[in-house]
Amino acid sequence: MKFKILLVAAAVMTASGCATILTEDTHQMNVSSSKKDLQVEVDNKVYTAPGIVDVKKENKNKILKVITPGCEQTIALNKEVEPTFFVNILSGGAFGSTTDLASEKMWRYQDSVSITCAK
Repeated sequence: MKFKILLVAAAVMTASGCATILTEDTHQMNVSSSKKDLQVEVDNKVYTAPGIVDVKKENKNKILKVITPGCEQTIALNKEVEPTFFVNILSGGAFGSTTDLASEKMWRYQDSVSITCAK
């Protein structure tokens, strides 16, 4: 009986993606700025900076646009692999890795962005 439980537990752990289970659909990014109340846009959503911006995890690089007049600029948000994704490789979970890839939760973006506006 214990062997069956261990076998089922091992199968579930191998077939499930660690990043898919342990991380959110979005990555929270701290956006700091030299001016208050800047309007920034990511994924066609407008946020106020300084503040926290929620970036949907996807298998692509993104752009943060500052849309406040007098401070217009674009900042590249480059995707990188979520560290929890590597737990799958260490535990031998090839199926979990493909789950993370399919769910796009294996990606993240930088934790913070700093915006400097001309005076």
